[in-house]
Amino acid sequence: MKTLRRYTVIGILFVMLTGTLAHFLYDWSGRHAVVGLFSPVNESVWEHMKLLFFPMLLYSLFLIGRLKGDFPCLPSSLWAGLLAGTLAIPLLYYGYTFILGRDLFLLDLGTFLLSVLIAFRIACRLALSCRGKPYGILLGCFVCILLACFLWFTYHPPKAGLFTDPTAREEAVLPPLFFVQG
Repeated sequence: MKTLRRYTVIGILFVMLTGTLAHFLYDWSGRHAVVGLFSPVNESVWEHMKLLFFPMLLYSLFLIGRLKGDFPCLPSSLWAGLLAGTLAIPLLYYGYTFILGRDLFLLDLGTFLLSVLIAFRIACRLALSCRGKPYGILLGCFVCILLACFLWFTYHPPKAGLFTDPTAREEAVLPPLFFVQG
C-alpha cells in the first residue's frame, strides 16, 4: 500500500509536469508532425485531452512493468483511471464554461489538475479493491480506441465542437471580401 501511494504521488507529479510541458512541445518542435500526434496542435478541448492521456499512458506502462507482481489489478485500474481522467477534461471544461458563459485560464488549468487527481484516485482505489479487474480487457480496448482516435483526429478532426479550435473560430469569423448582389 505504501509503495502504491508513493508511485501514485510520483505519477501525479509526472503527469502534471509532462502534461504542462507537452502543451508547448508542438511549437517548440517547429510544429513537427510526429510531435503533434502526442501533444496539442491547437487549442481545441480534444487536443488538450492529450495533456493527460499520453503522459499517464506512458507512466501507466512503466508502473505496470514495475508493480504488476505486487498489484495484479493494476492494469485494469490504470486503464479506468486513464479513461476517467481524460474524459473529465471535457466534462469539467464544458460544465464550468456553461455556467460562466466563457472560459478562464485559471479554471482551464484547474480542470487539468483536477482531472489528473481524478485519474490517479480512481486508479489507486481500483488497484487496491480489484473491482475493475473483470473489465480489464474491455478497459484496455477503450484505451486503444482512444489512442487510435487521438492519432487519427490530430490531422483529420471531425467537424464538431470538441475538435474546434476556438482561436481559429474567432479568426474565421471575418466579413467576406466580395459581396455578390443578385
